[in-house]
Amino acid sequence: MSDGSDGAVIELVEHARPVSRPLPDAVGRALAASRIVDAAPDPYVAGKWTLKAGSKVGAVRLEVAGEEAITLRITPKVAIGRLFFLLGYSLDPRGWRDGDVDVAEHRELLPALAYAFERQVERALGRGLLQGYRHTEESSLVVRGRIREAEQIRRRFGAALPVEIAYDEFTTDIAENRLLRAAVERLLRVPGVPRTVRVRLLHQRARLADVAPLVRGQELPPWRATRLNSRYRQALHLARAILDGASAEHRAGALRIDGFLFDMNKLFEDFVCVALCEALLPYGGRGSLQAKGVHLDEDDAIRMRPDFVWYGDGGQPLLVADAKYKAGKPDGYPDADLYQMLAYCTALGLGSGHLVYAKGNAPHTRHQVRQAGTVLHQHALGLDQEPAGLLDEVGLLVREMVHGTRQ
Repeated sequence: MSDGSDGAVIELVEHARPVSRPLPDAVGRALAASRIVDAAPDPYVAGKWTLKAGSKVGAVRLEVAGEEAITLRITPKVAIGRLFFLLGYSLDPRGWRDGDVDVAEHRELLPALAYAFERQVERALGRGLLQGYRHTEESSLVVRGRIREAEQIRRRFGAALPVEIAYDEFTTDIAENRLLRAAVERLLRVPGVPRTVRVRLLHQRARLADVAPLVRGQELPPWRATRLNSRYRQALHLARAILDGASAEHRAGALRIDGFLFDMNKLFEDFVCVALCEALLPYGGRGSLQAKGVHLDEDDAIRMRPDFVWYGDGGQPLLVADAKYKAGKPDGYPDADLYQMLAYCTALGLGSGHLVYAKGNAPHTRHQVRQAGTVLHQHALGLDQEPAGLLDEVGLLVREMVHGTRQ
């Protein structure tokens, strides 16, 4: 696929005001069905569609049979460098270091992602491809490793050849290299990758040519951080972000959508939960992200999934928090979030709960519920500050939370 330079380009900004753009009806309907942005026919101008970006940022290319291709670019409101900090810290909080991910001069998400990933792949492969042992089971005319006797009897009914064997092979065709190759190939198909970066990505793909490609639709191969693959870790974390569902790839009938999107709601939620978990470690207990086993009713029929619950050493819930990327009202926080948090506190038997926003009109708001006495806190984190300052702010927030649970 081309790099997105041909065809019309529509530029939007995350959560900005709607814009009206001329679009063929088939393309407009395709955009509306994709739910990448809110799309509806302009009620005042024929042939135009009103488009409004939500929390998804990135770039996608839409191709509808018989129509000119459209490239849709959605720019995040937070700085690109800050977005990569949120992503990197969420994936590996203890391995993250400021400056690990270099985005150079790129100010758009896709070029920055492609550049950062290629630089990390170069760092990983600069001293050669990592090798490791891969367990293989296969049918062969030559015996190596051990014979799988049960399989030989079941499949061959006593025949001597071929032989069902199992062996461990020392090879470059391991999970780490497969993930890198798959992410490189994914970026080469995404629109909006600068030509200079594409050339370097093609060079990296050539390095990984002897590594088996991943089969689309299959689960990604697992890998475990070790001393041997330490130089691969940053590249593997970015590869995971590229491959684990953040990308948009869809083909149905006459419509083809290909691109890459981040959901800022999910990214902020992951960062807040991981940062809270790390900051609470000195206090003992354990944190649970997307906590399971929480129900509102006595019959366990109404299931709830708080973003974060902190449990004490005895397993009792001590603290509940929910992350909200965008406040819904210009003059304050949305009331519906408070109703949700009150339900969490009631189900968990807690006297207080915490809502954490990416922005707000006040750094902290406190509400005491009538009759119940439950205290609901609403906090705002400033994403425009440096990473160290943001983590310090999370640490201060945790101290306030812990102080509240011990009162």
